[in-house]
Amino acid sequence: MNKGNRGIIAEQMLVDLYLTKKRSAKEISEILNCSENKVNYWLLKYAIEKRSISDAVYARCNPNGDPFKFFAPITPEDFRLFGLGVGLYWGEGTKADKNQVRLGNSDPKLILAFMKFLKRFFGIDKNNFKFHLHTFSDIDTKEAMDFWKKELGVGVSQFYKPTVTRSGKLGTYRKKSRYGVITVHFSNTKLRDIMVGLIDKVDKPL
Repeated sequence: MNKGNRGIIAEQMLVDLYLTKKRSAKEISEILNCSENKVNYWLLKYAIEKRSISDAVYARCNPNGDPFKFFAPITPEDFRLFGLGVGLYWGEGTKADKNQVRLGNSDPKLILAFMKFLKRFFGIDKNNFKFHLHTFSDIDTKEAMDFWKKELGVGVSQFYKPTVTRSGKLGTYRKKSRYGVITVHFSNTKLRDIMVGLIDKVDKPL
């Protein structure tokens, strides 16, 4: 591969390899058969901003690019769905997990609404969601699994192994959780950061 005159790495070559193809400085040095320091020197020389460690890891884990794109709300219906989705994640989602978006509930309509939100604004296909079923020992796990597959319109391959907890004094909650609690998962660090960032923007003092 042509490296340019007098050991110069051409700017367009670095733009193509580093920015477009998301190759790391180390990978570029191996491609061009030069030192990693030399690659970093020319990145700095051309004012090509280096990726952070987290961005570099993200790019390495997603070699084909982002598995989602953000589509801004346009219509009044979009804005209602957008607000609903952010609110659901704020109230029901797991924010501590830094690598994926998770939300659990016993109401299939709520889960479907959140899935619709992620599909509409981030282009996530329902076939790419994963699900974890949490039931109790007095619940028929197969019946519960069949219920959630039908309600959510997803396949059995999208489910992790169910968690079954020994039943205790469930009280009136027993009726609400007849089919257990389902948690929808989508593994993507950037999406999780965006969701938490949306909540942070809402959670500001007046």
